[in-house]
Order: sequence, then structure tokens, then C-alpha cells
Amino acid sequence: MIPAITGAIGPLGAGEWSVGSVGNLGTDAQVGATAGASGTTGSFGTALSSALNSLETTQANATNAAQALATGTATDPTQAVTTVENASLSMDLAAQIRTKLDDDFTNIFQTQA
Repeated sequence: MIPAITGAIGPLGAGEWSVGSVGNLGTDAQVGATAGASGTTGSFGTALSSALNSLETTQANATNAAQALATGTATDPTQAVTTVENASLSMDLAAQIRTKLDDDFTNIFQTQA
């Protein structure tokens, strides 16, 4: 068993890893969704909301795993570390997607007609 780590580095809370909920992004009519060429009826807003909610779940799992590892209650330390690393990689991917979307959005509005 791994010995517990003291609270010298500060308490870990749910807010440590949390990205927060995005809530309802609106109905399909509000985000201008139409059926795509593939015949799907989902919207970009729905996909984005689903992805962010999945990221929030991943971050919550990482918080729980990190707390279990820090308190010495983790039954499988490698699983806890893998969960935290997965959350880190998910957050990195989300940040890269956000940056790419921001760059593309800026390019669209800078384009001269």
C-alpha cells in the first residue's frame, strides 16, 4: 500500500480539475443546424456540447483518481496515473481544437469580399 501524502501541498478539490458544464447550447434551430450530406440530423452545437460534457466527466474521473492516489486509497496506482494522464491529454486536445477554431473564425471575418 502506498503511504498517504500529507496536506502540505494544499487540499485537492473538485475544482482542481473541473472544466465546468456548458449547459444547453440551444436548439437546432437556434444554432442553425441542418441535416448534413451524410443524412445525420445532429448539429455542431450538439456535438460540441457532448464533447465538452465528456471532457468534464474525464476531468472528474481524474480528480477522483488523483485524490485516491494522494490519500493512499488507490487500489491500482497505474490505473490512477493513466486516468490523470488521459484527462491531461483530453484537455490538451480540447485546447488545440479551441485554438484552431479561433484561428479559423478570425480568418473568416478577415476575408475581404
